[in-house]
Amino acid sequence: MTISDVLMVIAVICIWSLLLVNVALIIAGYLYYIQTENEGVPEIKGEYPFVTIMVPAHNEGVVISKTVESLLALDYPHDRYEIIVINDNSSDNSAQLLGNIQERNPQRNLLVINTDSVTGGKGKSNALNIGFARSRGELIAIYDADNTPERTALKYLVAEIVSDSSLGAVIGKFRTRNRDASLLTRFINIETLSFQWMAQAGRWKLFKLCTIPGTNFIMRRSIVEAIGGWDVKAIAEDTEISFRIYMMGYRIKFQPKSVTWEQEPQTVKVWFKQRTRWAKGNVYVIVKNLPLLFDRTASKIRFDILYYVSIYFLLLISLITSDLLLVLHAMGYVHTTIAGLSSFLWLLAIVLFVVGIFVTLTTEKGEMSLSNFWIILLMYVSYCQLWMVVAAYGMYNYLKDVIFKREAKWYKTERY
Repeated sequence: MTISDVLMVIAVICIWSLLLVNVALIIAGYLYYIQTENEGVPEIKGEYPFVTIMVPAHNEGVVISKTVESLLALDYPHDRYEIIVINDNSSDNSAQLLGNIQERNPQRNLLVINTDSVTGGKGKSNALNIGFARSRGELIAIYDADNTPERTALKYLVAEIVSDSSLGAVIGKFRTRNRDASLLTRFINIETLSFQWMAQAGRWKLFKLCTIPGTNFIMRRSIVEAIGGWDVKAIAEDTEISFRIYMMGYRIKFQPKSVTWEQEPQTVKVWFKQRTRWAKGNVYVIVKNLPLLFDRTASKIRFDILYYVSIYFLLLISLITSDLLLVLHAMGYVHTTIAGLSSFLWLLAIVLFVVGIFVTLTTEKGEMSLSNFWIILLMYVSYCQLWMVVAAYGMYNYLKDVIFKREAKWYKTERY
């Protein structure tokens, strides 16, 4: 067996191992979906707990009004929650728009904190810490500035966390509100359904683990106080804080009935910038928490650590290696005796990919269609391949930040 054969076998084993893990998560996630449909959501008994909703925003004038209006309309007692918008060093008309909403709702607990380049402008984590210092809620909920949560979203999150003291946080589901804007948003819509919420559901079902997303989640105030707030060096502050909650002995539950609709990038340029930021942030979290693999007290969360390590390191290297070997083999530069087997496994992987995602789409009304079937096939050969470039570029940017000691800052996603 040649060196190229050995490398190809290792790459194929790694890719298929992760593919089978993903299939297991989808199956478990589907079972959890059926379970939640049958069980429903717990009821809030007694007085509703007071909740602080925080919305970090930087130059979000295009979307901020709709977001705040939707939060004001939540199906939750109006005297039992406050909204804090951290308008962080914005140079657009956000302050004026937010001031107008305050004038129209003088009786509501709506606080707007306007920061400048001295007090703010240092990223989402810093903005959340500023807002938390002014908060009063025993529970803290976070929504991004482009979100329109359904009226019951907050109530469902609260109902889950107050019914189980072992829960440090509860996360909801986010959907793509501009899914028909472009082919890219169609891809993102399917991605959020399968790789975001179905994978979250599967991890909860199998391991009682979930990772906090950037929006539509709630956590206990006592946890934020105990950990000293958000890590200002973390771009992926949601993933980073998840691991600290795990280490405190709490669990993070996924409640798919709590839904928010968010705006996704409509151009490849905006999408690429957003996703490389996510990749860079997750690499930071992986490096920070890698020592936990050898910590006996972290045994319950080793799966999540290995999961992230596998996705951002093992899978990336394996995909690049296998693709490169197949190209070099076709060009005659290297010889591998298992090129045919690799091609067969690649086609089988596509079949599993399509079937797995289609199973996911059955859980969402209106998503099970022939057009989405073709979208999934096209997604595999285009959108998913771009992920390798995103992950590699995110790693490159992380290393640059470490070498040049660059501080975290706002990475603005263009709104429409």
